Amino acid sequence: MEAAMDLMRRMPPASAETALNALLSLLPDHSLDLLSQVDLPLQVCMDKENMKEYILCEYNRDADSYRSPWTNKYDPPLEDGTVPSEEMRNLEIEANEVFSVYRDQYYEGGISSVYIWEDEDNGFIACFLIKKDGQGTRGYMQIGSWDAIHVIQVGPEEEGAAHYCLNSTVMLSLTTDNKQSGTFNLSGSIRRQMSMTLAVADGHLVNMGKMIEEMEGKLRNSLDQVYFGKTREMVCTLRPPPEVLNMRLPDS
Repeated sequence: MEAAMDLMRRMPPASAETALNALLSLLPDHSLDLLSQVDLPLQVCMDKENMKEYILCEYNRDADSYRSPWTNKYDPPLEDGTVPSEEMRNLEIEANEVFSVYRDQYYEGGISSVYIWEDEDNGFIACFLIKKDGQGTRGYMQIGSWDAIHVIQVGPEEEGAAHYCLNSTVMLSLTTDNKQSGTFNLSGSIRRQMSMTLAVADGHLVNMGKMIEEMEGKLRNSLDQVYFGKTREMVCTLRPPPEVLNMRLPDS
């Protein structure tokens, strides 16, 4: 199992589903662990009732149906599908509205969905999802995608405070096309965790929003240093820019 997880961490997001299916056939006894621990690129579906898109994941799935955060209904229809309580559903509706504004401000588009449900410890779990795809909109980028998954476990309130545990995963994939450099593909994923105990005077949604905002800032910095920084260093070492080569030429 450890070797399987180590392999999945090194797979590009575009090949993650194929690799996961292969591992499931090789390790059937670890199917539940693999499905619960491996994050795949997010898929999108259309809510036909109000014509809004929403994101599919394991957290809004019941059997082969997925629950829409907009209508609280399953597609395909499921009579006994699991739905949140009235309190959790009201928080879910508010979270989707707020997170949609956050997504527009930080991502300038894309799709977001929030799902909230009770857990067994008198608390609740919230899943915040963002998917942003782009094609040739900036620089030399030909196609790119950003999938962010934030799962927060909120403990029961005690003396006006609650414990929050955030697990975040970001999957990035982009392809550039330029006459000088040719076609270049960069993809990978990164996962981080954060735990905090915060006062709930301003509400759970405020606390969760602050944690996600802080975490996304850290993830962007890590991606810039780990992926872009190292890639730039390697490329410039193997194929120095013309201005660097000219500086190395001896004087004639």
